[in-house]
Amino acid sequence: MKPRMAKGSRPRSAVPGCLSGWAATALLLAATTSCTGSAPGNGAVVGKPGTAGVGDRLFPALGNGGYDVVHYGLTLDYVPETNHLRGTAVITARATQDLSRFNLDLSGLRVRTTTVQGARAQAARSGDELLVTPAKTVRNREIFKTVVTYDGIPRTLKDDDGGLEGWTETDDGSTALGQPSGSMTWFPGNHHPSDKATYDITVTVPKDEDGDPYDVISNGELVTEEDKGETVTRHWRTEEPMASYLAHVSVGCFDIHKSRTSDGVPVYVAIDPDEAEDSADVADLVPEIVDWAGRRFGPYPFSSTGAVVDHLPGLDYALETQTKAFFGQAPEEKLLVHELAHQWFGNSVTPRRWKDIWLSEGLATYAEWLWEEERGNRSTTEIFGDFYDGTDAESEGIWAFPPTDPPSGGRVFDPPVYGRGAMVVHKVRRAVGDETFFDILRTWTRQHRHGNADTRQFIALCENKSGKDLTALFDTWLFGKKKPSRM
Repeated sequence: MKPRMAKGSRPRSAVPGCLSGWAATALLLAATTSCTGSAPGNGAVVGKPGTAGVGDRLFPALGNGGYDVVHYGLTLDYVPETNHLRGTAVITARATQDLSRFNLDLSGLRVRTTTVQGARAQAARSGDELLVTPAKTVRNREIFKTVVTYDGIPRTLKDDDGGLEGWTETDDGSTALGQPSGSMTWFPGNHHPSDKATYDITVTVPKDEDGDPYDVISNGELVTEEDKGETVTRHWRTEEPMASYLAHVSVGCFDIHKSRTSDGVPVYVAIDPDEAEDSADVADLVPEIVDWAGRRFGPYPFSSTGAVVDHLPGLDYALETQTKAFFGQAPEEKLLVHELAHQWFGNSVTPRRWKDIWLSEGLATYAEWLWEEERGNRSTTEIFGDFYDGTDAESEGIWAFPPTDPPSGGRVFDPPVYGRGAMVVHKVRRAVGDETFFDILRTWTRQHRHGNADTRQFIALCENKSGKDLTALFDTWLFGKKKPSRM
C-alpha cells in the first residue's frame, strides 16, 4: 500500500450475533472448556479450543489458532442499489490440533447457518469473532469444511486518520479492500497474513435499469460469466496462495482493457469511465512495469496481472490487491510502480507478522527509486540523500521509530516503514554491490514464492549471498532508534 497518512487500528466493538442474552452467555462459558464427540473414557478424542488471534503484537485479535485454511469458496449475491450482501463461505482447512472449537474473524453481518463437516455447528459472536463449536471434535491434521451462510449490509471500517477499508460503496457500486483487517467485513476467515489460501469468488449482481450488467472484478482469472436474464454471475479464481487482506471485489461500470506482457502473462485492466481520461496510459504502463520488474526481481509470480482504477477519490490510498492493484482514482506513474512491485514483495512473499511489513513497503518504495533512476531523473543515491536530509516530500517522520518496531497497529503504515525501509534496502545495495544485491532480490522472491518470510530470514540471506557480516548496517539503519549521525 502507498501511505497517505498514518493508517489506523481497528476498534473491536460488539457485534450483534447469532445468539443473544442468556443463550449466548451460556454457550460462550461452555465453549471455554474442552468438548468431545462422545463422553471421555469411550475412546473419544478430547480436543481443546483454538486460540483467538495468532500472537501478533500489532494486531492481537487478527487470525486464529488451531487450523490453517487451504481454500475459500465465496459465493456472493450483491445488490448495489441497497448495498445488501448475501454470502456463503465454504472454508476448507487443516486442523493443527484436536479442535473442540475454533474462531473465525467476522465483523458485522448476520450469520444464518454454520456447519462443520456437513453437521450443524453451534455459533456465537464475541465482538469481531465468530466462535464455532462443531458437533464432533475435529481431529489433528484432519481436512475439514466449514460452511457459513450470512447476509446484511457489510461494514466500512474507519481508520484513526479517517481512511476507509472494508466494504466501501462507490457512486455506481462498491469495492472491498482488506488491509489490514477489512476483509472480515465481507467474509468470515482466518484474517492474518500468515495463513494464505487459494480462492474461488463467485458474485451475482443484477442488471441496471437499462438492462446492462454491472461489472464484477476480483483476484485471479475470470473462469465463467453467466447471464441469467435479470442477473449476471461471474466466477473468479485465484490458484496461487493469497493473504486475506489482498482479497478484493469491485462492482461497478468499467472499461476493460486486455493485453499480455512480453512473457505472455494476461493483463486485465479495469478503468471507471470517470477516470478514463487521466488513466489513458495505465493499460500500457502495467505490462511495461511488470516486464521491467521481472528483469530485476525475478519472474512475475502469478498467472495474471492488471489493475483496477475506480472512482473513489475520498479513499486517499492505493492497495496491492493480488494480481490487480486497486486505485481509487487515476494513479501517478510511481504509484503504479509501487503497487505492482508489491506483487513480488508482499503478495507472493508475504510478511510473517505485521512488524515485517517493512519488507513489503520498503522494497516497493525502493522499486519507485529504481524506476525514477531508470527514467533519467534522480539516482537512487540522490533520492537516499534527499530522504536523509529531509528534502524529499515523503521523508517527513521517517525517524519516528525503527521500521521493524511500529509502536502500535495504528502506526504500522507510518513513514518509517516506507521511506526508512527503502533506505535500509539502499544501504544493503551499497554494501554488497549491484550484482549481489539483485541476486539477493531474485533469490528472495524465488525461495519464498507464495509463502511467508520475516526480517531475520532477509538479513540471513543478505549475509549469506554477500559473505559479509552486516550486523552494524542493520543495527544502525533498521533497528536503531535514532537518525544515524552520517550517511
